[in-house]
Formats: sequence, C-alpha cells, structure tokens
Amino acid sequence: MLDKLRKHIEKIVPLSDTEYAFVLSHFTTKNFKKHQFLIQDGDAVKHHFFILSGLLKLVYTDDTTKQHIVSFAMEDWWESDFHAYYTQTEATMSLICLEDTEVLCLTLENYRNLCDGLQKMEKFFLEKANFGFLGAQRRIISWLTSSAKERYEQLLKQYPSLIQRVPKSQLAAYLGVSRETLSRLNS
Repeated sequence: MLDKLRKHIEKIVPLSDTEYAFVLSHFTTKNFKKHQFLIQDGDAVKHHFFILSGLLKLVYTDDTTKQHIVSFAMEDWWESDFHAYYTQTEATMSLICLEDTEVLCLTLENYRNLCDGLQKMEKFFLEKANFGFLGAQRRIISWLTSSAKERYEQLLKQYPSLIQRVPKSQLAAYLGVSRETLSRLNS
C-alpha cells in the first residue's frame, strides 16, 4: 500500500530507495471509518492527507448552516483544509469519510523538514500545488460559464469512477443542482 505514495511522487520526481525511506519516515498511517471526520470545522488542522484508499469530501458550512461541497478526494489525491493547515489556524471546513479510508498523514513540521531535507520533495509539492491551483481555476470558470449539464458532463469525463462512488444527492450538491435535475441530466 505504501508503494502507492512512491509511484505517485515518481510521476514528478525520481527517488532512490534511501530517499523514499526518508520520505516515508515523515508520514504516519491512519484508518478512518465511513462518516468519520478527519477534520472538523473549528478544530486545529494537524495534517495534510494522502489518500491510499477510500473517498473523502471537503465541506464548508456557511452562516446559515448550509453545507457546500468544496471537493471530493479519492485514492492518489491529497486533501486538507489547506488554509488552516499552512496558517495553523482553526479549520473553516470539515473533511469527512464517504467510505472507509486509509491515509498517510503529514504534519506541517514534517512537511517543512521533508522539503528542507530533500529538495526533490519541495519540487514535488510545488508541482502538486500548481496543478491544484489550475484545477481550482478550471472549476471556478466552469461555475461561471457552464450550464449544469456541461458541468455534469465535464465531471463524468474527468472523474468517471467518482460518479459511481458518490451518492447522487452529494453529486447534485457539488454541481449546484437539485437531485431531480441531476437525474434528468443523467438520463
């Protein structure tokens, strides 16, 4: 299972066995059950998570207690409340398991030590952050310029396996449509 992280990193930077052992020494492994919180709104955010198995959703709850799904994260993805993690402030979002999930956890201190100790990892995390920014911009532009049907088709094309794993009501919320509208888009 820990080989998944190495394969993931080596899509961007090669690692020797010694370097990978150094990388792994900075992570801890944790298992969570379906519906369990990895992060709760208001809590300290101690980890950045790499998902080995399972499925998560990142949720923002507004002042009216309406929940907004910010993202879904599955195997081979990184997730956290990044603002709270990097600024060491309270979480403004919650990270919840939609399936039983196994993650690798990286504290901010270990993240910094890893980047200081192995420049390749600094390059790796910079590339991942850049791709994350690109994805966030694409999603914002999609929300501003696309119809619900176009957003649904884009989601289907980009993440076909996600459609099978996420409850329809949550997919609808993520896309900003009602469950009924999603059913019409799906037919």
